[in-house]
Amino acid sequence: MSEPAAWLAQLFGRAPVDLSRFERALTHSSLSEGNYERLEFLGDRVLGLCMAEWLFELFPDEPEGNLSKRFNTLVAGATCAEIARELGVPEHLRLGKQARDDGALGSDNVLGDVLESLLGAFHLEAGLDEARAFVRRVWGTRVHAQAKAPQHPKSQLQEWAAAHNRAAPEYEVADRSGPHHAPRFTVVVRVGRGHEASAVGASKQEAETAAARALLQQLRDVTPARGRRNASA
Repeated sequence: MSEPAAWLAQLFGRAPVDLSRFERALTHSSLSEGNYERLEFLGDRVLGLCMAEWLFELFPDEPEGNLSKRFNTLVAGATCAEIARELGVPEHLRLGKQARDDGALGSDNVLGDVLESLLGAFHLEAGLDEARAFVRRVWGTRVHAQAKAPQHPKSQLQEWAAAHNRAAPEYEVADRSGPHHAPRFTVVVRVGRGHEASAVGASKQEAETAAARALLQQLRDVTPARGRRNASA
């Protein structure tokens, strides 16, 4: 058994029947037209279904809003990329030289997409039941990690602005750099006058989320200090 086949057998608990499908799932567009993009399209939907029904089962008393918060965190590109690294996906990713030189091997966008493409390939080969079992196995600790549904940083910042009678947060793309397959976005977020932060991400959404998180941290750092001054006055 080849090294990729052995790794896939360990990853999914069964040897691949059609190794070429999984090889395509691990192939970046910089190397071949026969790349992971179509399989990623399928895998994204498989992951969404598996995660949605799992959360529906696990949290029977939670409203749709809380389930959506959990769902969005668990299927986010950054989460998928973390799992991909834990599973050893970067060691088996097939990239063209330019993409490798440009850092695609460490890109959350690329790694997250490849994990979904592998899930799509596994779904085609083994069916939904085994794809579901795989999702529950590798996402397991993350699903159970938070007793309370996580609040997305952008939603948190929106609520802070409303609670403090400020205008809604404004997001601006300050810069876009990098090649097509590994872009870098710099986003600035502002709330009223005097409150702003910036962050970089592999997508506009990722950069906006990081910027919102950074501004929230600034606001948390400032608020206790004001409280201490008021208490001592």
